[in-house]
Parts: sequence; C-alpha cells; structure tokens
Amino acid sequence: MKRQKRDRLERAQSQGYKAGLNGRSMDECPYQQMEVRSQWLGGWRDAREDKHSGLYK
Repeated sequence: MKRQKRDRLERAQSQGYKAGLNGRSMDECPYQQMEVRSQWLGGWRDAREDKHSGLYK
C-alpha cells in the first residue's frame, strides 16, 4: 500500500513540474485531494523556480 501511495505522489509532483515548465497556470492542477494537490503544486513551484533561475529556457 505504501508503494502505491508514494508512486502516486511522485507522479503528481512530476506532472506538476512538467506543467510548470510548460508555463501552465497553477489553477490547472487536476487534483482535488489535498495531499496529492500539494505534491503537484510543489512540483509546479520547483519548475517555475528552475525556469526563472535560467536552468531552462
């Protein structure tokens, strides 16, 4: 059970990161559950920071 939960959270973080790199809005988060939504938004914020720091163009 823990493996499935961790995989889901990692997947949400990864999808949020990709969304942030592609310039999507944080309002486009597809998740409603708070734990998964937090992971998605965390990935989104990480991507925005990486993009602003010049890591990606």
